[in-house]
Amino acid sequence: MIIIIGAVLKNGSLISFFLTKSVTMKQLLLSLFLFFILVTSHIQAQVTTARIKAGFGVDADLRSNFFDGFLQAGNDDWFSNTVGGGGIHIIDTTGASYILNRYTTLPATRMQPFFRGMRYPQFSIVNNKMLIDAIFIRDHHGDDSTVFASGSNKNGMNPNAWSTPVSQGIPDKNDILDMFMHVRRDGINSTDSLWFFGGLSLDNTTGNRYFDFEMYQTDIYYDKPSLKFYGYGPDDGHTSWEFDGAGNVTRAGDIIFTAEYGSSSLTALEARIWINQSSLSITPANFSWGGDFDGANAGATYGYASITPKTAGDFYTGLQCVNNTWAGPFSVVLQNNSVVTNYSSKQFMEFSVNLSKLGLDPLVTIGDACALPFRRILVKSRASTSFTAELKDFVGPFSFFRAPRAEIATDFPVLCQNGVGEIWVTNPVSTSLYTWSTTNGNITGDTIGDRITVDGAGTYIVRQELMDSCGSTYASDTISIAMNNFCNVLSGKPYNFTGKLFGQIVQLKWNNAYTAGDIFEIERSENGLNFYAVKTVEASSSGAYSITDQLNSLLKNELFYRLKITGSAGRVYYSNIIRIQLPSGSEMFISITPNPVADHFRLGFFVQYPSDAEISIVNSTGAIVYHANEKTKAGMNEWFISKTATWKPGQYILQVKSSDNVYRKRFIILQ
Repeated sequence: MIIIIGAVLKNGSLISFFLTKSVTMKQLLLSLFLFFILVTSHIQAQVTTARIKAGFGVDADLRSNFFDGFLQAGNDDWFSNTVGGGGIHIIDTTGASYILNRYTTLPATRMQPFFRGMRYPQFSIVNNKMLIDAIFIRDHHGDDSTVFASGSNKNGMNPNAWSTPVSQGIPDKNDILDMFMHVRRDGINSTDSLWFFGGLSLDNTTGNRYFDFEMYQTDIYYDKPSLKFYGYGPDDGHTSWEFDGAGNVTRAGDIIFTAEYGSSSLTALEARIWINQSSLSITPANFSWGGDFDGANAGATYGYASITPKTAGDFYTGLQCVNNTWAGPFSVVLQNNSVVTNYSSKQFMEFSVNLSKLGLDPLVTIGDACALPFRRILVKSRASTSFTAELKDFVGPFSFFRAPRAEIATDFPVLCQNGVGEIWVTNPVSTSLYTWSTTNGNITGDTIGDRITVDGAGTYIVRQELMDSCGSTYASDTISIAMNNFCNVLSGKPYNFTGKLFGQIVQLKWNNAYTAGDIFEIERSENGLNFYAVKTVEASSSGAYSITDQLNSLLKNELFYRLKITGSAGRVYYSNIIRIQLPSGSEMFISITPNPVADHFRLGFFVQYPSDAEISIVNSTGAIVYHANEKTKAGMNEWFISKTATWKPGQYILQVKSSDNVYRKRFIILQ
């Protein structure tokens, strides 16, 4: 007689033990004990030990150069509060002391969410690792609309069917406080393993806790006024993975990591991808099916299927914090609105996933290391262990993998005869490759790099690759430069050359050193290339000039102005060009001067009627760096913003909400 002892694990695999009839009771008990150890270790081995993966500490602690309860030089982490060591912290901590001070002086700010991105540009090489992107989000807590309405909101449903309330409380065990996410490669090459790191803090620490990190290919977003999700994918609200007959991926789709933390450890972490159910009949080339499939209902065409790696070995790890774990430079705000500096035991949970081993690295799936595996992230908490359990709280969706797209500028939009000028990328990324070309101009010197020198009129184009081994264009930008064969480069440029719009009048101001006999011509253009004179002014001994240009019924969206200066000896000089945006109908207009910004700028609003305006400025990762509420008057309104010295160089978005409308304008912060 043969005794078979077996167990089916949660992932569907079977562990069996075979015993012959000749075993004694003692041997049987020993065998059962060994079997129990085998099963337990199989379930837990990947998730219960503190690890350093790709140089990043996964130990349920937020401190760099600190690992598994001890000071240690070298490991990276979310934040830093230790001195010394080669490890870096990944999240931008700009304004932390200011936020904590406001928590004390203005307790209402504790209810406000905020974002912080990676403290390095995307795709930077630091400590011999390629840092792809990172983000930290402080979520709403307590009563809010960024929660799922009580009812049947579940994973696998089309996001357009999810319902959210105007305001609703959330159970403390499901209330997300803070969310962390980081992706990096374990080296400097596109072939090095791609790692995903996630972290989450919930208010309540008792019992089991369940949450999902869901990654979308489309630009899904949540519109708070309408309480709806928009921008979701074409396949029942998602983007499905597609395969050829050999199981090779022909299109990447949406991904979800679902985690369960018990009273003592991370007890389960599962990876799933969105597919047409018929794809289960195909054997994927890069991963294996895990045995689970869940859509909106039992007969759904599309749903999330579980996957496992093709090869044996660890592909994820995770822990939850011990008592009095430091909560970072922003502290943590609990559901009862109290601010504490340390987490309670099990309040912060952390995990990592080797995307390359799991088969979700674009290099593995489609042979393109430069493709981005997803575009947006939505983090959700669930009511129970079931993948289709009721959804509770959510954070996002927020953008990810958004490297700055190349934008170029020049200080010489008009070249004089025998003159030279420079064109440069205003927001360069150290790991990007910039290649320049021209259709009818002339580049002197190197055509590779973030700036070039030109000596001829023409159109100049820059092409950006995220990494020099990619070969594919991530972004491009174009600029045109004109030539005047009868001019010289202006040696003493006018300074403070600015323009403001007041109704139908543009006011132009500048200063210039006085030279007797100089003539200033104000030239206007509708396209920034073809200019014509609108006014002439003689040199003034005061050196200060203020001229108005009456627009009357000029029907344009924008205008450009420059100065043409003719000297007493007949020499001709040109100034830089300024741009004026014009309002149309009831539209509100935004102006930022100068743009790009060095250390301060003037922010202008044009509105037809008085209103309240909410002003927000966010960086390229969605982190709010400026927020204000203002009252506007009819016509042009202007504010001076001088806090940019603490902002990192790169692209920013100005957003103004007024009269239930939202207006946005992009600008650049220079080094």
